[in-house]
Amino acid sequence: MPTIVGKEVGPIGLGLMGLTWRKDPISTEESIKVLKAALDNGVNLWNGADFYGPPEANSLVLLEKYFAKYPEDADKVVLSIKGASGAGITPDGTPEGVRKSLDAAIAQLNGRKKIDLFEPGRIDPNTPLEVTFKVYEEYVQSGKIGGIGLSEVKASTIKAVSKITKIACVEVELSLFSLDVLENGVAAATAELGIPLVAYSPLSRGFLSGQFKSLDDIPKESLLHHFPRFQPDVFPLNLQLADQVAEIAKKKGVTVAQLAINWVVAQSRKAGVTIIPIPGSTTTARVQENSQTINITDAELAEIEETLKKLPISGGRYPSFVPTEG
Repeated sequence: MPTIVGKEVGPIGLGLMGLTWRKDPISTEESIKVLKAALDNGVNLWNGADFYGPPEANSLVLLEKYFAKYPEDADKVVLSIKGASGAGITPDGTPEGVRKSLDAAIAQLNGRKKIDLFEPGRIDPNTPLEVTFKVYEEYVQSGKIGGIGLSEVKASTIKAVSKITKIACVEVELSLFSLDVLENGVAAATAELGIPLVAYSPLSRGFLSGQFKSLDDIPKESLLHHFPRFQPDVFPLNLQLADQVAEIAKKKGVTVAQLAINWVVAQSRKAGVTIIPIPGSTTTARVQENSQTINITDAELAEIEETLKKLPISGGRYPSFVPTEG
């Protein structure tokens, strides 16, 4: 099994964004059932953020309630939390900003669970890396957090930060629709340094879950309408690729989501680095589906690669208002 901060984690993790960061989030009771189902299915790497929802109802608030109900699970979960520095929030890597974010996250858990891994959601371009990460290192050395991760960074940033402090993992977007990190040096840098990759959005924001057959299937209030790949001029083209992936999944006897998630796991062989996908799930049934490990052969990987060459994805990963490094 893969390890992060010295702890074993399952080959597939869980992204918590959808449980709290949406217009009409599911109830706390239902969210707790989802978390329990995840752990029961061997999914023990949980990835949340203090900006996944409002301060009074974000990932940390939900997690505090979960571990209050199931205190025996605290040591079974490897908890990764991102700080308030992404998704439209201006990154703050100043010592004051880092301490404020860390202290608030720790306090919200109310002693129920130690944060095993803390990541700045984005890098602050206005603060030197040495200044930012020496503060994170202080919290590791004092035992307040278990380790430090990175999110949405360039290969050069990974190498620079690794000279300042130990990096436990790097969070990236990776899916059949988002291959950037396999081509821009990020995966190569983590392989060289022996740092696991944690892959968010392995279902490409629902494209590879089978839930979208037309733009009408996307709720009107959804932010997806702002994303380049969901625009009317390119959505039908990208749907063709999703349909081709679905055909390969059908032939293999698995769901398209299972194929897509395990394709990400299989990239570990090609990239030479451990890759752990963290699909988001908001129902126990979806958790059970998404947690299944399936072997994808080299021949099947080659078939999928040919499909991607014939039907390349159209549109960028993010709209212009979302900050990304590089």
